[in-house]
Amino acid sequence: MKNILVPTDFSKNSWNAITYVLQLFKHEDSKLYLLNTYTPTVYHIEYVLRKSAQFGMYNVVRENALNELNYFKTRIEKEFNNPKHTIETIAAYNSLVPEIKTIVEDKRIDYVVMGTKGATGAKEILFGSNTVHVLTDVNCPVLAIPNNFEFEPLHEVLFTTDYGISYKPYQIKPIIDIISLTNARVNILHLTYGYDLSEFQKRNKKILDGHFKKLIHFFHNVSNQTVEEGITNFQLKTRINLLVMLKNKRSFFENLFFKNTINQIGFHLNVPFLVIPTLP
Repeated sequence: MKNILVPTDFSKNSWNAITYVLQLFKHEDSKLYLLNTYTPTVYHIEYVLRKSAQFGMYNVVRENALNELNYFKTRIEKEFNNPKHTIETIAAYNSLVPEIKTIVEDKRIDYVVMGTKGATGAKEILFGSNTVHVLTDVNCPVLAIPNNFEFEPLHEVLFTTDYGISYKPYQIKPIIDIISLTNARVNILHLTYGYDLSEFQKRNKKILDGHFKKLIHFFHNVSNQTVEEGITNFQLKTRINLLVMLKNKRSFFENLFFKNTINQIGFHLNVPFLVIPTLP
C-alpha cells in the first residue's frame, strides 16, 4: 500500500498532478490524501481568531475548502473508478509546509506529489515558492509535475548524481519502486569538469550499481557542462519521462534552485521531477 499526499489549491495544474499520480500508480494499492491548507489572508490571524465567531469567516473558508475537496474526490471516483485506490480529504487551517510535515509523519507518506505553477517560456517551468519550499524542506520523496504535462508511461528515467554519498537502501527504494512500475531504464548521469572520480566516488558508484542490478541501467559521464546544461542536452538526445535527484548537499542540489530569488526559480524542465531526501 502506497500512501500518497497531494496538496491542492483546486487549480488546473493541481488537478493535473492528481491525474498523473492516479495513472502512475493505477495498478498499485494506494491511499491518496488530498490536502488543502487555508488561512484567511485578508485579515491578521489574531483578528480572525477573535472575530471568527462573529463574522463566520473561518467557517466559510473551511466550508469552501471541504466542498472543493469533496468535488475533487467525487470527480476522481467518477473518472477513474479504481478499486485499488482510496481517497481521503484533509482541510487544514495551517501553512502548507508545516502541515505537509505533520501529515508525512502521521500518515507515513511515501510520496508528496505537487503540480508546478506557470511558465516563463515554451520549455521553461517556473517552480513556485510553495513547490521549492516543499522540495527543500520536507523530508519525504517529492514528485513535481510540470503544468500541462500529460501522463505518459515511464520508459527512460534520468538520475543525475555526483556520487557524493554512500547510497543507502532507503534512499534508493522510492526510485526503484516507481521505476519498477513499468520496468523503465535508468540513465545515471554524472557531470565532471575533467577530474577523475575519487576513491570515495568510485565506491559510491559501485554501491549504486548494486542497488540497480535488477533494473536496466546505464552510466553516462558528461564533461564541462553545468547540471542544467547536462540535463537539457541529455533530453535532446533521449526522450526521458522522469528526472530524479537526491537532495544530498547544498552545493549540488540547492544551488540549482537558489541562483535567483526563491519566488523566481527558472529551470528548463518539461518532465516530472522526483527529489529524494538523504535523511531517513
